[in-house]
Amino acid sequence: MATVGQSIAHDSAREHVRGEAAYIDDLPPLRGELCVDFVGSPVAHGRIRSIDVAAAHAMPGIVAIYTFADVNGHNDFGPIFHDEELLAKEIVHFHGQPIVLLAGESRAAIEAAKKKCQIDIEPLPAVLTIDDAISREQFIGPTRRIERGDIGALTTAECRLSGEFRIGGQEHFYLEAQAAIAIPGEAGEITVHSSTQNPTEIQEVVAHCLGLPSAKVVCVCKRMGGGFGGKETQAALPALFASLVAFKTRRSARIVFGHEQDFHITGKRHPYRNRYEVGFTREGKIIALKAEFHSNGGFSADLSLAIMERTLLHSENAYFIPNVLVTGTVCRTNLPSNTAFRGFGGPQGVAAIENVIEEIATHLGIDAYQIRRLNCYGTESNNVTPYGQLVRNNTLPRVLDQLVVSSDYDRRKSAIAMSNAVSKTRLRGIALTPVKFGISFTRRTLNQGNALVNVYKDGTVQVSSGGTEMGQGLNIKLAQIVAEILGLPIAMVRVMPTSTEKNNNTSPTAASASTDLNGAAAAKAARAIRARLAETGALLLADVGLEASPDSVDFDRGFISDRRRPSKRIPFVEVVKAAYEARIDLGERAFFATPGVDYNRETGRGTPFRYFTNGAAVAEVVIDRFTGNVRVERVDLLMDIGRPLNPAIDRGQIIGGFVQGMGWVTTETLRYGPGGELWSDSATTYKIPNVSDIPADFRYEVLADSDVPENIYGSKAVGEPPLLLGIAVWAAIKSALASRTPGRSVNLELPATNEEVLRCLSIKCECSQVERARS
Repeated sequence: MATVGQSIAHDSAREHVRGEAAYIDDLPPLRGELCVDFVGSPVAHGRIRSIDVAAAHAMPGIVAIYTFADVNGHNDFGPIFHDEELLAKEIVHFHGQPIVLLAGESRAAIEAAKKKCQIDIEPLPAVLTIDDAISREQFIGPTRRIERGDIGALTTAECRLSGEFRIGGQEHFYLEAQAAIAIPGEAGEITVHSSTQNPTEIQEVVAHCLGLPSAKVVCVCKRMGGGFGGKETQAALPALFASLVAFKTRRSARIVFGHEQDFHITGKRHPYRNRYEVGFTREGKIIALKAEFHSNGGFSADLSLAIMERTLLHSENAYFIPNVLVTGTVCRTNLPSNTAFRGFGGPQGVAAIENVIEEIATHLGIDAYQIRRLNCYGTESNNVTPYGQLVRNNTLPRVLDQLVVSSDYDRRKSAIAMSNAVSKTRLRGIALTPVKFGISFTRRTLNQGNALVNVYKDGTVQVSSGGTEMGQGLNIKLAQIVAEILGLPIAMVRVMPTSTEKNNNTSPTAASASTDLNGAAAAKAARAIRARLAETGALLLADVGLEASPDSVDFDRGFISDRRRPSKRIPFVEVVKAAYEARIDLGERAFFATPGVDYNRETGRGTPFRYFTNGAAVAEVVIDRFTGNVRVERVDLLMDIGRPLNPAIDRGQIIGGFVQGMGWVTTETLRYGPGGELWSDSATTYKIPNVSDIPADFRYEVLADSDVPENIYGSKAVGEPPLLLGIAVWAAIKSALASRTPGRSVNLELPATNEEVLRCLSIKCECSQVERARS
């Protein structure tokens, strides 16, 4: 009985529904456990003149108060550069930056004590925007570039356009806020339960800041209540706070950010500014593209340089462009350090080129889909990226050709044009946009994973890996892979909490690569155990008169048999018991490293990805001409995800990813006050899509007869690529607005909020009034 390829429920589905799935703050308090919180900076940039915590220390229920001077090891940390401070020492760099750490017997005691902390700060000028940072030349790291051909081809192109495009950030809005519990052990040991996508990093930064060897720190993650990249690096701060308190007081310590607090001090998806020049023919063939990207990195590096790198690697999206020069620079500002978010810079790069496509379409008076199809990567030629990677097994043309027919795109486009010509109250738009998303970490080192598989004497199996479960279904896929190889019912396989004690030096659960990496390692371990059990099984079959070789032993439905004569079966558990009696190893640790990936960021050349996950979306929107309100009427999605390991889980990832992307391009906008404080800091002021925003007509398909032979069971990664399909909604809005003024560009920013759409509508009204006055 096959388990791979079946729609099997998420391993925690029942617990989720019953409210029994335990997250960090659901874990029962240990005896003597302390609550932890901090006092942050009231300004975005300033010099600390004095800190007085005497009155706070005297408050009832307060056990300890710490500043930078109390950090045992190092006060600095960071995933690439150690350019962040655990507790601010002399200068504060963003509004809310932690300065004082408090530990108390209750949250009420801490809240009262926080009000007694006296911190005197001399305000300094703050830089909050990309434009300000550029004018002051405040950058993080070097400018990166990717180029091919001769960008001078711009000057000889038949048609040329240039412009500027603004792309907004996005709040992760995970349901479980950042949280950690630290438990002290003997001889200075610390165990940290963290809501993290990166247990190894938590282990390393805790050891670094406490002055401990990594062997004395264990990080455990059972599950997260959402992550979306926001817990890849930024789970470090709460883990460090709890660990510092536990280490110094020898009592367990817990910190759970409030949601508004989480909003204020954690990073977001990076806002971008894109300036471009494009040269093309009168038929819409792109000859040359010059694109300049600047991102708002916040106050420290975090992962901003790697994120910008992926932006450049996705700046051409699904299109072959012979002459390319793209550059990317990260700006340093006085905001919380922006960080990983589903897509990791890819969405900004794709949005930028799709904006260029829409501009070309408006200029030429050609449907944007025709331009997309004309420039699409080919299968035999025009199939090498600007960074030199061959686009192998390219399904993009097939995806586009199938979706344009299945969505009835041409008929609907004509109907929309007719509607816009007569309607005075509503404006319609439609767009078909593709995505080509590279799968692998662009840092070669991170493309590795390990897994531990243990078979017990009752025939049940435990699987441990470095991957973390945040609702995306990694655990059930690992269980399916192991169950498939050992021929067991899925109920006999259990995936264990992620722990650095069992799986060392692991990569973060990110880059959509976790099933590829950890699944391949788990498969390798399970196959090694199966090979040993096959030898035992052959002996047992011989005892009942069947001369079977290990190669002919079949594992299926909890039994073994000789596949040539399958009528006689022996229970799997009996084989396990016999192997145990014969002192045969029933456990295996395996390691996997992604082959064939390498990228030189200095030259902008290489093969950073093992393969590409492709897809396309058609989005149809209706705009209220008077209010700017946007409603998404219908969506058609087509994804090439190879042979799905679990169609139901993948369906949830595709639909959920699209909706999250739709939110980014429409309703989700970050607003800051003049002092750098976040204004949109709750569900009342920051609008993610709700159920009423989901298109009533939502269609979804997976491309048939596609696989990646070299990947685990021919599957493709599915976590991040669907988010980029949400860009189709933004493109449909831009197309609708452009239909009012044929040949005239509409400078629509992203997100296309109702206010932004109304701004664009108002500009048309003003232009019309000027034209009438002149006539």
